[in-house]
This record gives sequence, C-alpha cells and structure tokens, in this order.
Amino acid sequence: MAPKQLNFITGNKNKLAEVQAILAPTGVDLSNQSVDLLEIQGTIEEISKDKCRRAADTVGGPVLVEDTCLCFDAFDELPGPYVKWFLKSLGVQQFHKLLAGFDDKGAQAVCTFAYSEGPGHEPIVFQGRTKGKIVEARGPTDFGWDACFEYEGQTYAEMPKAEKNKISHRGKALAKLTEWLDAHTE
Repeated sequence: MAPKQLNFITGNKNKLAEVQAILAPTGVDLSNQSVDLLEIQGTIEEISKDKCRRAADTVGGPVLVEDTCLCFDAFDELPGPYVKWFLKSLGVQQFHKLLAGFDDKGAQAVCTFAYSEGPGHEPIVFQGRTKGKIVEARGPTDFGWDACFEYEGQTYAEMPKAEKNKISHRGKALAKLTEWLDAHTE
C-alpha cells in the first residue's frame, strides 16, 4: 500500500513549491528532504529509477524523486536529462541559440517522478510530457528554462502558476502519481 505522506527529495525550492501546489488538493502530505545524489548517465527512466533507489537507501524509507528534461525535436530528444548543464553553461537568455541553425524549434518538456517504498523496492515511474517550442526568453527568468519553453503562444514563465500547473509536464506526471496513490492507498 502507498502512503499518503511522501518524502520528496529535492533541493530546488521552486520545484518543491510547484509540486506542493499541484498535490495540495489531493490530500497528499508532502515532506521534503534535500539529499545530494549521484546521477548516472542514461535514459530518462534509467536516471530516475537509479536516483530513486539511491534516495531510498540514503533516507531509509519511502521516497519520491523527480527528473525534469527538455527534449529538442531537432536534436533527437537531447539535451534531455542533461538540460540542467546546458542551461547552467549558457543561461536562459542564450538557451534558444542552441537551435539557431535549425528550422525545427519543437521541444517536449518531460517530467519523470519515481516512487519507492524504501530500500530494496523497485521504483515506480510516472511521466508527463508537454509539447511546445523553444523561443527567446520571455517572462521571469527565475525558474530553469520556463522563460524559453512556449506552449500555445505563452512561455511557461508568462503563464499564471495555476494555469501552468494544469498543462505542464509536471502536472501531467503528478496526475498519474495521484491516480496510482488513490488506487493503492488504504
């Protein structure tokens, strides 16, 4: 059985606030721990499951981890799980230049949550994807690549948070998680 309390492993305060806002109506009690975890290289799912196993071993109990990716159509889904490093090197204002030589500016925002009951338990993965495109930064630039990911005419950064949470990759992944929790909670 799944718990109604989840220990979300993240050091990102913006991510924590967004997940709390999305889960608030579900009755899930979200606690938080910041744990520095080694991340392997691999597919989105491999990275998420490995991170979840490491977190469960470190915490010694049930955990929820998240990995966010940005996949460019022109790059065959790269930078994917490595987007954090591209963004850190280029900055959000220069990020769109990665696609300057390509006609295809399409991208997918991908959020993958992995949940484990604890050490020795196989993680369960919940993934959400939102299609959009990469544009020059518009709106506040304080949350990752939100200012350069456009969905139906607005960047994530330009959207009211509640509107973004309804259509975002994170909102879609958390909807799958809450559906699973409802089916597996006493």
